[in-house]
Amino acid sequence: MGETEPHPHGCCAPARGTPGPVPVALPVALPHASARTPEPVAGPGPAGPLALPGGTFLMGTDDPEGFAADGEGPVRPVTVRPFLIDAHAVSNDRFAAFADATGYVTEAERFGWSYVFARFLPAALRRGAPRPEQTPWWCGVRGAYWRAPFGPGSTLDGLGDHPVVHVSWADAAAFARWASGRLPTEAEWEYAARGGLEQRRYPWGDELTPGGEHRCNIWQGSFPTRNTAEDGYEGTAPVDAFPPNGFGLHNTSGNVWEWCADWWTTDHPAGRRSNPTGPPSGASRVMRGGSYLCHRSYCNRYRVAARTSNTPDSTTGNLGLRIAYDA
Repeated sequence: MGETEPHPHGCCAPARGTPGPVPVALPVALPHASARTPEPVAGPGPAGPLALPGGTFLMGTDDPEGFAADGEGPVRPVTVRPFLIDAHAVSNDRFAAFADATGYVTEAERFGWSYVFARFLPAALRRGAPRPEQTPWWCGVRGAYWRAPFGPGSTLDGLGDHPVVHVSWADAAAFARWASGRLPTEAEWEYAARGGLEQRRYPWGDELTPGGEHRCNIWQGSFPTRNTAEDGYEGTAPVDAFPPNGFGLHNTSGNVWEWCADWWTTDHPAGRRSNPTGPPSGASRVMRGGSYLCHRSYCNRYRVAARTSNTPDSTTGNLGLRIAYDA
């Protein structure tokens, strides 16, 4: 216990810098020139925030299907104060409003590249793209960022209501400030994601597909070579896809990983805790919820207690955010 470095969960989201320098692929025109600090001028998302009463819940899991090395356990009582949280992850349309209003330039734009899942790339970009050694299904692609999620030439056409991706922790925090909110703590995120169900594996219960019905957007088939998309989506799904949980939140399992405010640790002090915020510093930040790339054979971190982390400057095609607000 006490681990502070991110565990290498490559299907989740590889850390920036893993594959080394990124070769030039195709020229890309970045639409923004300013990186000024955004002002908090906007409010909650279109659906409005959900007011949650807070209280004490059992955080974490000792589920044998879990990953003990991730610090999912032990199960422990945690109390959170009342707060508000968006029903949906931040969409491309909402992030575009932020970027257009402020001129904000994301870290993927500044670095000049981001990670894209190899199956989504044309052969010209996939060929020769640097890949993490342990997770070669990720490619470092020059020119990939939130407006061009699959690299140069790609657009957001038809994806306005899908979650924004290729955003770093700093980008997420900047958006949250602009939205007059903040990133949720990990405890708040899990409390909200559970939707009032105590110690269930998923936001809707213990069965992944009750009655054969898909309740989340995750990998179907054999990872990473074949995705049957039986749940309706090969990549991201709209932010309001699938029924909400008991609190009204959509997609707290699958679709995209969501940044939390906390620095990563696997050391959870014993005893009841109130409004925990994680360690004061660290090397990586917590991510929650799993993504469309999660599959039971490799990374079943779409369970509500599952967790992972990444360096704050990392960006990938399956990593987004959701905003919380003080009550």
